[in-house]
This record gives sequence, C-alpha cells and structure tokens, in this order.
Amino acid sequence: MVNQLNRPVRVLVAKVGLDGHDRGAKVIAAALRDAGMEVIYTGLRQTPEMVVNAALQEDVDAIGISILSGAHMTVFPKVIALMKEKGMNDVLLTGGGIIPDADMQQLQDMGVGKLFPPGTHTKDISDYITTWVAGHRNF
Repeated sequence: MVNQLNRPVRVLVAKVGLDGHDRGAKVIAAALRDAGMEVIYTGLRQTPEMVVNAALQEDVDAIGISILSGAHMTVFPKVIALMKEKGMNDVLLTGGGIIPDADMQQLQDMGVGKLFPPGTHTKDISDYITTWVAGHRNF
C-alpha cells in the first residue's frame, strides 16, 4: 500500500518486555511486507521508550506490538502515553496477542487501535492498518 507521498506505509513491529516468543510477530512482519508495507522489526525485549523512540526515528505510520506475556495493561498504556507526550497523534498504535476482550475494550478506550487475537487472518490486519493510515495520517 502506497500513501499520498508515494512511499509505502511504514510499520514498526515490536516485542515489549520479557516475552521471548516472537514467531507471531515475525509472521505478521512478513505478511505486512507481502502487502507492500515497509516493516521495521525491533527484536525481543524492547522497552516502551525504545519502541517509541525507534518509531520516531523511523518516521512510521503505525506501531504494532505483539504481546503474549499478560503485561498488555502495562505496556500499551505506557506506549500510548509516550506517543502522546512526543506528539505522535497521527501514528496508529495497534497490536495483538493474548488479550482478554474486556482488556481490549479498555485499551481501545485509552486510544489504542484495534487489537488482534491469535488466529486473525493477516489480510485483516494489513487492511486495518492501510485503512487507518489512509484516513488519519497527516501527509
């Protein structure tokens, strides 16, 4: 997907905290690349600060966090707070993993985008990101 600046949508895929299972994040990163996006994968054991700083440096359109550790109610609020602090109001924060529905709703109420459970078709994720970016990103 190419945006109005004729560059691919740029997505940072991150694993935050001590969660060492990154197969899903790598599958998503590959699927987003196959959908025409430019993907930056941070690797394991990132802090929220590292993720937001990398997103700023890479000028991404979206941040996708994969989380399986149960720390989603700590990680996502910290990342969204850092994004707001740095004025990243036109960058999507999305992600997925093992997140109960009630927590997904609470995170979305805080400003986190749609969150995807295991088993979500990768096309649904890439379509969501491209649609969000087309409607929200200031080019």
